[in-house]
Amino acid sequence: MIRIKDIAKEANVSEGTVDRVLHNRGGVSSKTEAKIRKILERRNYSINPVASALAMKNKYNVAVLIPEYEDTDLFWKSPYLGILKASDEVKNIGIHVNYFKFNQYDPASYLKSFEALLETEPAAVIFAPMFLNETKKITTQLEAISIPYMFLNIDIEGFNNLTYIGQDSYTSGYIAGKLMLLGMEKDSKILIIQSREHAGDNTAISKRIQGFNSFFKDNHTEIESITLKIEDLNNTSKTEQNIKDCLASNDSISGIFIPSSRTAVIVDCLNGNNGFKIIGFDNTPQNVERLKHDDISFLISQKPFEQGYESIRLMSDYLLKSKVPNDKVYLPIDILIKENVVYNDMNQLMFENAISED
Repeated sequence: MIRIKDIAKEANVSEGTVDRVLHNRGGVSSKTEAKIRKILERRNYSINPVASALAMKNKYNVAVLIPEYEDTDLFWKSPYLGILKASDEVKNIGIHVNYFKFNQYDPASYLKSFEALLETEPAAVIFAPMFLNETKKITTQLEAISIPYMFLNIDIEGFNNLTYIGQDSYTSGYIAGKLMLLGMEKDSKILIIQSREHAGDNTAISKRIQGFNSFFKDNHTEIESITLKIEDLNNTSKTEQNIKDCLASNDSISGIFIPSSRTAVIVDCLNGNNGFKIIGFDNTPQNVERLKHDDISFLISQKPFEQGYESIRLMSDYLLKSKVPNDKVYLPIDILIKENVVYNDMNQLMFENAISED
């Protein structure tokens, strides 16, 4: 009988890579997937439904629902890779993970993916509560059928989630304020750019802004902040003009705070830094590149790879060991500068290298 181990050896990849291809879980290059599928076809390999059913008898299906990522906004790739790594590790102890994605700007896509998720009859759900009203509908359905759920990356109060895992958004904003004040003149102004269409639904963004403003209030500074809301970052020319108009009417602005992962987009609309002290969030490839060239002063990382990884580990412990996590599981707040950014998120880099080699 042909085993996964035999297929992996012939393809010169790990068993986990073959398993991901068999169950369409992603995380495998198209070239490697094609090679594996060719071997599977040649060896007439197929999943035995009876054996599969027996293997799953005492196992738990965990469903994950997070936004899809794209080349222009790679933030959600990191949690996905963390989830993928943890999924490979827990599959042998009775946890099977199904991954569902949605458009982070489309509430209908969020609900549609959740309905597909429910069809897998999950024992537990991990998701990013991106839209408030739709999240209420989702949690109502989950609670009605007694399915435990965990919030990932975005923390919303007033729900019965098992836990929240992610960054302390308020504190990260407070830290950003402290960094912004360093070396700033008394009569300076700060521009806060909200760069997301549904910023009001993303409490992580609003809490960062609250923390940022609280720092200046607590320290009785005379520095004034101005908020510019941009609805559609994909409209580059309009975004560039909006920022240009705002800066023209406020010539004392010396710092720019961007409480989202789209910092590089804003920098590009400025045609470079132009002498502004810019603080943003997340070490996406685009942001890191601008940081290395001094177009961004500081990036604050929320450890997204670890968020995804730890969410699976915590839920596995809950299902298998009845181990209840803390109400909040906060990850470290890393302050990144061009000199240390290459050392950040080494776990993700090693995992990406491993699966790319497969």
